[in-house]
Amino acid sequence: MGRHGQDSRPSRTTARPPAPAPDQHGHGHGHGHGHGHGPASPAGRRVHLLLVALLVPAALASLVGALLLYPFGGVHAAAGVQQQTVDADVRLVTPADCGQPNPGERNQGPRGCVALSLMMTTGDAEGRGIVSIVPVEPTTPVYRAGDEVVLQFNGGDPTDSASYQVIDFQRSTSLWVLGLMFAGAVILLGRWRGVAALVALGASFVVLLLFMLPAILDGRSPLAVALVGACLIMFVVLYLSHGLSARTSTAVLGTLVSLVLIGVLSAVFTEAAQLTGLDDPTQNLIAALGNGTRLNPQGLLLAGFVIGALGVLDDVTVTQTSAVWELRRANSSLGAAQLFTAAMRIGRDHISSAVNTLVLAYAGTALPLMLFFSVSGLSLGGALSSQDVASELVRTLVGSIGLVASVPITTGVAALVASAEEVPTLDR
Repeated sequence: MGRHGQDSRPSRTTARPPAPAPDQHGHGHGHGHGHGHGPASPAGRRVHLLLVALLVPAALASLVGALLLYPFGGVHAAAGVQQQTVDADVRLVTPADCGQPNPGERNQGPRGCVALSLMMTTGDAEGRGIVSIVPVEPTTPVYRAGDEVVLQFNGGDPTDSASYQVIDFQRSTSLWVLGLMFAGAVILLGRWRGVAALVALGASFVVLLLFMLPAILDGRSPLAVALVGACLIMFVVLYLSHGLSARTSTAVLGTLVSLVLIGVLSAVFTEAAQLTGLDDPTQNLIAALGNGTRLNPQGLLLAGFVIGALGVLDDVTVTQTSAVWELRRANSSLGAAQLFTAAMRIGRDHISSAVNTLVLAYAGTALPLMLFFSVSGLSLGGALSSQDVASELVRTLVGSIGLVASVPITTGVAALVASAEEVPTLDR
């Protein structure tokens, strides 16, 4: 009997927990799994409806804006922009005499050149060999046998060496290899999420190349095009990469508000600093497009500010949103205020590194310009107030202000949304 009693007690003990489970947790558990991507409480439903009410009009406005700004008639490129190029392989590099020296160099003898023996690999002269004479100057790259180069063809006799000019190296093979290595690393670590991220990246380039560039070249407001295009990229990238959920919608909302702030600040301080946007690449573009161009150089500068800040904004808003959700999952008793306070401690660390990343990224891009001013003899104030440096300063500072603002904005929204969710619905 004693042994039988010991055997029966465990059976009664194991039978007890399921009895209260339906009353205490059964409904919540079934509801949470039945609606894993939706709200599990009236408060959660209200928050979700509010997110929908805010983001759906924004998405529709982005689509309508893209339709209004897109040049459906097509963009007619100026004749000066178009150029015909062909590929060739360098077979031999030998020193050569350029002939007559440049004006002012009569006492220095003839200039040095190199003769490039080239084998044409594309174009009407494919399979033929030509010799191209290239002057050796401080800006001339070093050519070696085996190099693959790009030639500009002026439309003359395809068999005449004078019809061609070496303008660049071929880089497609190395870029494809690097791109495949990048895609492999992303997929290896992220798996299906990595695949989604690559698809989202491709969608970003589609928006940039097929909408933003044609619209800007057609004379549409570059700032308006940049804001609409950035919003389209934001919606596509975030939802493709992170899924359709309240968490992603929170990051989208934080990114959207910060983008608008960056756009407003960019417009105000570009005008206040009297930045024209007429740097050397923009001037060359305007000259190539001709007198009939409607390109707005200042607007082009503003568009660059917005597009450049978008990538870092995505990183900050997604990270802050994930931090809030994980804090809520770890401790379901945390309310909105407690979630906000805890996540802001993470955000302060993140924003310090993000701003530093942004500044160093722009500094790396402008490194030749910084070196030029360091040896030009200009004072620090004169160098900083010059057109090119001031543009980078405004770009960096406006982007940094937007990043700093995105942390409390996104964290506050995420805290309100996550605190209204039932804990089971926090699972992906």
